[in-house]
Amino acid sequence: MICATLALATASFAQDAVPSAPETMVESVEQAAPLSTSVPEDTSIPTPQLEQPLIETGLEGHDMSPWGMFMAADYVVKGVMIGLAAASVITLIIWVAKTMQLSGARAQANKALREVVKARTLAEVAGIMEKRRGVGAVLVKAAAEEIESSSDLAGRVAPSGIKERVSSRLSRIEVAAGRRMSRSLGVLASVGSVGPFIGLFGTVWGIMNAFVGIAETQTTNLAVVAPGIAEALLATALGLVAAIPAVIIYNAFARSVTGYRQLLADVSAGIERLVSRDLDRLALAGQAPLARAAE
Repeated sequence: MICATLALATASFAQDAVPSAPETMVESVEQAAPLSTSVPEDTSIPTPQLEQPLIETGLEGHDMSPWGMFMAADYVVKGVMIGLAAASVITLIIWVAKTMQLSGARAQANKALREVVKARTLAEVAGIMEKRRGVGAVLVKAAAEEIESSSDLAGRVAPSGIKERVSSRLSRIEVAAGRRMSRSLGVLASVGSVGPFIGLFGTVWGIMNAFVGIAETQTTNLAVVAPGIAEALLATALGLVAAIPAVIIYNAFARSVTGYRQLLADVSAGIERLVSRDLDRLALAGQAPLARAAE
């Protein structure tokens, strides 16, 4: 028993005295080769970048510019586009022509109004406006002609009849001038109201052709669908391009023509005042028949 106890104690002492093998190996490795803190150089081989494969859409053979779409469009769609382009050109021509016509007419009417306001008698303004042109000059000449035609009645009858005849002639001249100035505005109104619907007709026809192409080829490939739809939408765009400027120009000219008519009405009112003054002066000059008629 004593021998067994001594053997166990000896074995325990030997186990405590000798360090474990792994710890001894780690310490020896650390002493022999200390760890380096420097980062090793990157010696990896760069990976070559591969080019992205091109995606074929089937549209390489189609010219998708506006001119290319027009040339590839159906004959009906081409006719719609040509008509809308012609309407745009006509709108531009009317705009330029009416701008020049209205500007000149307003300038002449303003000059006539200034002369009528400054004049004291109808004969005075008639002498000034004799060699001038424009509707204002025509109004003055018409009033002078009516007074001359009624010269045998002046001072013999009431002046109301002469005033009515002068006013009638002036009003008809105003109406004719306004109608002449409003000419061609109906074309702008028609283009502005009908243009979008004509473009829509071209769109419907082009989309119908696109669906017919799908049915014939039995495929929904983009190369079959896209060109026809693009051509159809181009017709709608041309319809809007023709209609929008036409509506804007029509509204602008409608306001300008209304102002021009009011200017002519001012000229006519000034002429009527001159006629009324002349007749009153004639009555105050001692014309007894006219004075008795006025009473």
